[in-house]
Parts: sequence; structure tokens; C-alpha cells
Amino acid sequence: QVQLVESGGGLVQPGGSLRLSCGASGIMFSMYRMGWYRQAPGKQRELVASITSGKTINYADSVKDRFTISRDNAKNTVALQMNSLKPEDTAVYYCNAYVSYADYWGQGTQVTVSS
Repeated sequence: QVQLVESGGGLVQPGGSLRLSCGASGIMFSMYRMGWYRQAPGKQRELVASITSGKTINYADSVKDRFTISRDNAKNTVALQMNSLKPEDTAVYYCNAYVSYADYWGQGTQVTVSS
């Protein structure tokens, strides 16, 4: 079955950086779109960034020029480099795989931006 495991969350001060990583198993990783979503308390889950099998990338306007998504098909991993973090980036971040018209999710990793 599809398994997605995130790592790399934590507490960081405003202006700081974090790198999230997601390892995938149970899928032909290179064939599918991967993404990062986030959900803040009391808010809906939202797309942060996605990357297709052809490495076409899409970012939410709120993170453009601060976050970078990348994938390593040899290692079945997708990463999210987050720079210039703001308090409003605080959320649980979820790895997503869109496989055969279905969404698969990791367990989520908490990112807290606070002084």
C-alpha cells in the first residue's frame, strides 16, 4: 500500500528556515504528482506546493519566492525547503501523492514559527 512518511518539522523563529522531507513507498514514485499541503488550526487544508512527474511546479501565492519543492526519483523522496518563515506559516504540513485519481497523505509534521 501507499505509505508517505514526513520528517523535518519543528519550532523555528520568524525569518528562519526548515526543510521538510517525505519518503514514499508502495508507488511508482516517478510517475506521480507529489505535493505539500498544510492545515492551520481552524482552517482548511491548503496546497503549499506541488511537483509533477515532469517536474512542473506550482506554489501557493503566499509561499512563492520563499519555499522550494524538489523531488528525487532515485530515492523516492520529495522535499520542501522553507526560508524566511513567518508566524502565519505555522501549521501541520502533509505530504501528498496523487495516484490514479486518488489522494494519499502522510501523517503530518508540525511546523511552528514563533519567537
